[in-house]
Amino acid sequence: MKIRARYPRMLACGAALALTLGLAACGGGGAGGSGRASSGEDEIHVLVYGDATNKVEQQLVDTFNRTSKVKVVLDTIPGADYQQKLQTVINTPQAPDVFFNWGGGSIQPYVEAGLLMPLDGFIKKDPGLKSHFLPSVFNTAVIDGTPYGVPMRGTQPVLLFHNKKVLADAGVTPPRTWEELLAAVEALKAEGVTPIALGGGDKWPTLMWFQYLYDRVAGPELFQKALDGDKSAWESADSRKALGMIKELIDAGAFGTNADSVKFTDGGSPALLASGKAGFELMGSWAYATQQEADAEFAAKDLGYTAFPTVAGGKGDPANLVGNTNNFYSVLKKTRHPDTVAEFLKLMYSDRFVQQQLAIGNLPTTTNTEKFLDTAANPAYSRFQFDLVKKAPAFQLSWDQSYPPAAITPIHQAVQRFFNGQTDTDGFIEAMQALPTA
Repeated sequence: MKIRARYPRMLACGAALALTLGLAACGGGGAGGSGRASSGEDEIHVLVYGDATNKVEQQLVDTFNRTSKVKVVLDTIPGADYQQKLQTVINTPQAPDVFFNWGGGSIQPYVEAGLLMPLDGFIKKDPGLKSHFLPSVFNTAVIDGTPYGVPMRGTQPVLLFHNKKVLADAGVTPPRTWEELLAAVEALKAEGVTPIALGGGDKWPTLMWFQYLYDRVAGPELFQKALDGDKSAWESADSRKALGMIKELIDAGAFGTNADSVKFTDGGSPALLASGKAGFELMGSWAYATQQEADAEFAAKDLGYTAFPTVAGGKGDPANLVGNTNNFYSVLKKTRHPDTVAEFLKLMYSDRFVQQQLAIGNLPTTTNTEKFLDTAANPAYSRFQFDLVKKAPAFQLSWDQSYPPAAITPIHQAVQRFFNGQTDTDGFIEAMQALPTA
């Protein structure tokens, strides 16, 4: 499986990942808080994206603090505000010692600014900080041959979730093809149900539809070509075809009439799915943990999931995935307690970590994951993800994490404006051609 990230040097060979897997294998609002420098001689601050996974991160912190003289303080920023607030504090006295990120383009500017600690020294002292993770995932946070992140949480392919009861009541089965999805949209509309819940107010959930359709129509090569600086990729026939299919879905009324007033990060779109007001939601695999926390009964009984539909005649392999290969912890150079940080990072490959992540539906990318799959909150769900990742010929990192942070807002604006009909195909293409690539 290839990880499609911004830098070719991050791409690992497909056979290597499949072999490793064979041997072993952004969410809603959380607690308030912000990154800040260690305020005492005996603590470090770890900044994370606020969502349902924070309970596991707090459990790990509590475990670590029982035996560590230097304590870890977990700070969270609600998901919708994370990127902006991180950029605001990262080069100030309020910066954390360790922070959550997506690897790839999301940390490149911080590396170039000399803010991040290369992790070679940590790995030399504890080779497990590298060897206990799937190589192709670990390498997503390797820049110019130097590691700047340790995987945390789990791999996050984007899946098509559905409400089993809503689909059954409408006589709909989970769609395997694009044509079946369009037919499901019509059937659900006839039942007075919004076919697809969409947190358009966050913008990035809308982007997921673009990412998958571009991959299914053109294969991952088109986006990689654009990312490498060839702007002509955006005006290709395949690009226009993918945009036409997105427009077809929008015009069919798939997302209702007020998607931009709904967010995933405040629980809005997940609630539409769980309450039976919507049939589907395209979302990262963390949606299971989100639903489990908000409505455990629905998550256990009626939450279904499938891979993204195939596209007839498309160049992309139907087994390809898009999403986030993992999240990472990176370390600020100015931390006063590097030894404590190194010890804390060891927990990210511990048996305890793997079991706690599986318990909320996440799928860690450690080499010891497979032996614990049957202990997951939903073993069938964990194995479904495991098999998808294992078999995927390509796993394309989310567009807004592949490009540098300066491109995030322009990408989201281009997607939202096209989705809302404020710009046409040519306008979207021009906006994407104007993105910074370095």
